[in-house]
Amino acid sequence: MPELPEVETTLRGIEPYLLNQTIQGVVVRQPRLRWPVAEEVSALAGQRVTGLSRRGKYLLVQFATGTAVWHLGMSGSLRLVKEEEDPRIHDHIDWVLESGWILRYHDPRRFGALLWQPPGEQLSQIASLGPEPLLAGLSAESLYQRSRGKKQAIKLFIMDNHTMVGVGNIYANESLFMAGIRPTTAAGKISKPRFARLLACIRQVLAQAIEQGGTTLRDFVNSDGNPGYFAQQLQVYGRGGKPCRVCEAVLYEIRQGQRATVYCPTCQK
Repeated sequence: MPELPEVETTLRGIEPYLLNQTIQGVVVRQPRLRWPVAEEVSALAGQRVTGLSRRGKYLLVQFATGTAVWHLGMSGSLRLVKEEEDPRIHDHIDWVLESGWILRYHDPRRFGALLWQPPGEQLSQIASLGPEPLLAGLSAESLYQRSRGKKQAIKLFIMDNHTMVGVGNIYANESLFMAGIRPTTAAGKISKPRFARLLACIRQVLAQAIEQGGTTLRDFVNSDGNPGYFAQQLQVYGRGGKPCRVCEAVLYEIRQGQRATVYCPTCQK
């Protein structure tokens, strides 16, 4: 599943091709995604892209009349192709650009979305999001205060989009390992210094993943639409039953919130 680093890398990959480009045409082959494709999207022909940004896992493409909001869901991807490239079976949406390129949305599971945000308004999906982990507005103090009295496991706490956005399952596993915190520990039992360590690790893991994404996802032109997510060297995720890279203890794998959690019983307390 594309997580925050992959979405950020997607933004950086497509921005040079979209910014200040006029949309010449829109083709919607499948309007039934996670939410129906917004009707306003079909009226984008003739409009110019004035900006691109990211909020959590949402990609925001600004126009004078509002903002198109992409979400890649579980299996979605955006790539740039030339007009002569025929669409594949799961290529659901095309934006035809004046440059001759096409921004093409591919999504086998159809859990993604293309929504519309009018000027001066904010979609409920975005308004409810917590702070960005990579921005200075989020502090260890705020995390510590928010966690007081909570019995929720720390892994589920940091994955909650109301706590912060973009810390998906893979990077939650990796950050907790780096911080030396067992993922099953109640959030309310984590001390302020350990929250400071954890936030620093989350930021480091995400930054490294974005940097790695610049390598694994850099080809947005004529790619197969299936870039190598998570190609970086993972310490624990996907390694249950294997030896810890630090202490060689056997890594445990459990389920939390219907997601795989892998941790080291020795390195994480």
